[in-house]
Amino acid sequence: MTMSPLACNHDLVLVGGGLANGLIAWRLRRQRPGLRILLLEQGERIGGNHTWSFHDSDLSAAQRDWMAPLVSCRWPRYDVVFPELARTLDGGYASIASDDFARVVAPALGDALRTNARVRDVGPTSVTLEDGETIAARAVIDGRGMRASSRLALGWQTFLGREVELEAPHGLTAPVIMDAAVEQQGGYRFVYLLPFDTHRILIEDTHYVDGAGFDAARMQANIDAYAQARGWRIARVLREERGSLPIVLAGDIERYWDDIAGQPCAGLRAGLFHATTGYSLPHAVRLADRLCGLRGFDAPAVFDAIREEAQDAWRLQRFFRLLNRMLFLAGSPQQRWRVMQRFYRLPAPLIENFYAGRLSLANKARILSGKPPVPVGQALAAACKIYPHQIRKSE
Repeated sequence: MTMSPLACNHDLVLVGGGLANGLIAWRLRRQRPGLRILLLEQGERIGGNHTWSFHDSDLSAAQRDWMAPLVSCRWPRYDVVFPELARTLDGGYASIASDDFARVVAPALGDALRTNARVRDVGPTSVTLEDGETIAARAVIDGRGMRASSRLALGWQTFLGREVELEAPHGLTAPVIMDAAVEQQGGYRFVYLLPFDTHRILIEDTHYVDGAGFDAARMQANIDAYAQARGWRIARVLREERGSLPIVLAGDIERYWDDIAGQPCAGLRAGLFHATTGYSLPHAVRLADRLCGLRGFDAPAVFDAIREEAQDAWRLQRFFRLLNRMLFLAGSPQQRWRVMQRFYRLPAPLIENFYAGRLSLANKARILSGKPPVPVGQALAAACKIYPHQIRKSE
């Protein structure tokens, strides 16, 4: 007996309601309303429990405009603190809380969003749910987070953050995106501060370390100790977020995408994040814009567009991977803060270009000029010894 083909009721199905897929669905809903899209999220709501941040200079003016409804808080400047340096840098900095992300995106999607949808299997043109339901589409984008791969050599940025309400005003007028004047605890460690109002603040303990695992109890204790040292009394903890972001040291991007075997993907799964900072929002915005411009939404066309976007980003970030190897492989882990302290002494426009991922040749030369805080030769020799096949292929 011949089985009838599965009815294709969707042009695009997005699996995973995180930042990248959420922005793609939201942008397409507004720019291409004729497309039949469906966003599947296994939880009760999209966005999870996260805070995403970006510098104004990371995005174009047009991109900042269409992202504006999602922004929870914006500041005109930010601070960094190191043992031998404290500096304020002018330039807009903004954050999006997952609550606001869900509040805006979910109603805009309406019946194009399904929550509590647990997925068993994902293919380029179909999704099978745990209850056996199969959903067919012209293309399926998998946005379920980082995939394990031997093609990438990684360090990790692990973090635990607590949004708290203080008994008295904290006194901050701008974010502190790095306070590294803290005990280093075996790797580059800093505290990240986002002051949402006079009493409400996110305190995040962050570590650049060799493995993805972390000690949550120690990080919670670090936050309590940091607040106490600042003279802040925590009235209550509003929420807690935690995670491990990949920091790419080297890789073979061609084979990484060959292994994906035609499955469109997005976000961390597509390698679309800043190789050094882990910031993913600017990449997610650019991918959403790129997909809005596609003529056809068959799986090969979507896959090719995303692969091209990711490979373009990979080529542009070659220098960042070199810096990452310097950070992780040269000198003592306890001294990694010196690399970042030296970096933040550089001119403000260069720092802005660094975060935006668009360093000029002059910028790169300036970063490497002078006496480095770690032995560069040691870092390069170690990298070539530990990751020879990745570096030979693509570094």
